[in-house]
Amino acid sequence: MSHPWFEGATRPRVLAHRGLVLPGDAAAGVVENSFAAVAAAHSAGAVYVESDCHLTADGTVVLFHDDDLSRVTGDPRKIADVTVRELESLMAPRGGLITLAQALESFPTLRFNLDVKAADAAAPVGRIVRTHADRVLVTSFSDERRRAALAAADAGDTGMRPATSAGRGTLVRVLAALALRSDRRLSRALSGIDALQVPERNGRVRVVTPRLIAAAQRNGVEVHVWTVNEADDIRRLLAMGVDGIVTDRVDLALSIVCE
Repeated sequence: MSHPWFEGATRPRVLAHRGLVLPGDAAAGVVENSFAAVAAAHSAGAVYVESDCHLTADGTVVLFHDDDLSRVTGDPRKIADVTVRELESLMAPRGGLITLAQALESFPTLRFNLDVKAADAAAPVGRIVRTHADRVLVTSFSDERRRAALAAADAGDTGMRPATSAGRGTLVRVLAALALRSDRRLSRALSGIDALQVPERNGRVRVVTPRLIAAAQRNGVEVHVWTVNEADDIRRLLAMGVDGIVTDRVDLALSIVCE
């Protein structure tokens, strides 16, 4: 059976990468992964928002990509070294801080794709999403972090775990199984996985191929490609058969899907 995160939504799926920040909003100081960016994605018609999770010094899970504040706010400190109150102040002129709990409560119709960026955030993320497991997909480059978050969510009141996509180690095993043409190894590598969320290329290596897409789908696993912002690339990948596009331009991608 498909996880509820996938059900009742248009396919191919369009995931708003860190929300939506249009040029006019950026000129006004709004940044990615802010409350305003998530709200903008929601207003544009997004069903899915992809975001990232870090833990503040006082134990609050916030939506933030980098492990430090320098790129987004100009402050060189690490997320782990500031309190949520300090981060709220820094983000106030930049679209507003949004915590994971606030995101889930403020946008009850959105489905979240959450990348656990810090080891210390894994268990707190799992505990927070327990009662929202039907509309959360948990992922991480680290399979260890991903599994830790899923384990912390296992005692959820909904009686289900969040959906999940493969970490780097799992993806390596999937690609190795494809290279060896081993259906048994492929099935084992994809056990417990709902999606492969991957770049089209990793350096010179092409990751997304018709063969990968077909093999994943044969095992009941979707393929979502990140981060795709050009209209021609979106159309090309959809024609190839991918199940989802992760994009900074959810407004553009939604219009293409509806063509």
